[in-house]
Amino acid sequence: MEEKEGPTYMEETWSKCSRYEQLWAEKKKYFHVSHDVNMFLQDLNASKLRHSRLFKSALQHQASNEQLADLWTPLSNQGWKPFVEPTSTSSSLPESTGYIQVFLDGGLNQQRMGICDAVAIAKILNATLVIPYLEVNPVWQDTSLFTDIFDVDHFVNVLKDDISIVSELPDEYAWSTREYYASAIRSTRVKNAPLHASANWYLENVSPVLESYGIAAISPFSHRLAFDNMPIEIQRLRCKVNFEALVFVSHVRSLGEALVSRLRYPIVESIDAVGTKYLRQVVDTKDGHGAGKFVSLHLRFDKDMAAHSACDFGGGKAEKLALAKYRQTIWQGRVMNSRFTNEELRNQGRCPLTPEEIGLLLAALGFDNTTRLYLASHKVYGGEARIAALRQLFPYMEDKKSLASSAERAQINGKASLSAAVDYYVSMHSDIFISASPGNMHNAMVGHRTYLNLKTIRPNMVMLGQVFMNKSMSWSDFQEAVVEGQRNRLGEIKERKPKQSIYTYPVPDCVCQQQQQR
Repeated sequence: MEEKEGPTYMEETWSKCSRYEQLWAEKKKYFHVSHDVNMFLQDLNASKLRHSRLFKSALQHQASNEQLADLWTPLSNQGWKPFVEPTSTSSSLPESTGYIQVFLDGGLNQQRMGICDAVAIAKILNATLVIPYLEVNPVWQDTSLFTDIFDVDHFVNVLKDDISIVSELPDEYAWSTREYYASAIRSTRVKNAPLHASANWYLENVSPVLESYGIAAISPFSHRLAFDNMPIEIQRLRCKVNFEALVFVSHVRSLGEALVSRLRYPIVESIDAVGTKYLRQVVDTKDGHGAGKFVSLHLRFDKDMAAHSACDFGGGKAEKLALAKYRQTIWQGRVMNSRFTNEELRNQGRCPLTPEEIGLLLAALGFDNTTRLYLASHKVYGGEARIAALRQLFPYMEDKKSLASSAERAQINGKASLSAAVDYYVSMHSDIFISASPGNMHNAMVGHRTYLNLKTIRPNMVMLGQVFMNKSMSWSDFQEAVVEGQRNRLGEIKERKPKQSIYTYPVPDCVCQQQQQR
């Protein structure tokens, strides 16, 4: 079950006195009041195994050499390649109709999609794009700018033949700022763009603003450009932005490269023949399977997600009460999932996998306790107690803190977007990627890795929700159900269907058949 796309909760807000910011203030107040109680409940309940029978069998299970070799084998050629020809056929850009500004909310991956759409709209309107403004996310509180995350020179250079891009507005338009639009209704702000608007909508509604004022600021903007009935050159331009133009800044790439190297070739302590300890670099494993390889796991299990899902995660009455109170405080009861029972939610595949459950899934697929696992995640609800079962199954599990020193992480500390960028980089260079539940990171990784034909495990949430409810299932039956349910979900091509995102399903828009590739 894929995550449905749509506007974020933040999209319809603008001013600092918005309802969202009021809710965020209430959230912080609630957090401080109940923090100690919640920490106690988490430590008490999160460590409880929910699937103890399966877990015990998973600890004892040993995969065959054939199974391990098959897991680590890269995807075979699927008959297509990324489209690499120029998206623009003109030797020069047409005269600009004015400046386009966009203000992007959400986390890193949602902003990434917004940047791609902004370039496409600038192309549709023959306008000059101002480097997108990234809003301060009310949850992550990250003030990072576009230039803090992405290599702006690379971005401009890759797209120089497609659109005109400027880092700042000329002095005559210096008044056009976020604060300017927050203070009153402005003629240059376009705020009525419908979800998934067509190219014609922008030509009919935004072109007149550009003609009259020379500038248009579009906000809210997320998901404001359709995926269907779009000219092929616009589709391919969106692909070009996402997969070629958006490159992280050098210090993010450097840290990412260091983490990948340490995952592939870890440094371990050994003892020589005379008993002297020394450090050595591991370059192979004993049986050769998975040598130098690793899995990147996006463990999407923070408190907001757990509460919003309205699912039961096995923490007993105390945890259910804590999450219900949190849900009521933050969303005032406006959570669709809360209308359903836990059994109904799991049958529909709407419950995110816990760390224990994602560990059992990986074990059933054949990964064993020698597998190197990179944890690409924000703070996990329940802390280390919640992760304990996963760590027991996969003792060679690492993250940024375990792989890099505090000095190496200094430039990303306290910056959620930069931290997510490092995780994105490492995940793109992993041999296999898997996410514990659908979401923006999952969608972005599925699309990018599909584009490059890299192995990606897409959990069958409906199947898993149902089998995990069967408390009497044996390990062999569980493993058989998982293997069958995950068939053709390891990176095999899934062509985009109407209304689906081009960023999650880049085939066929972003690729071409190999025999047609020049």
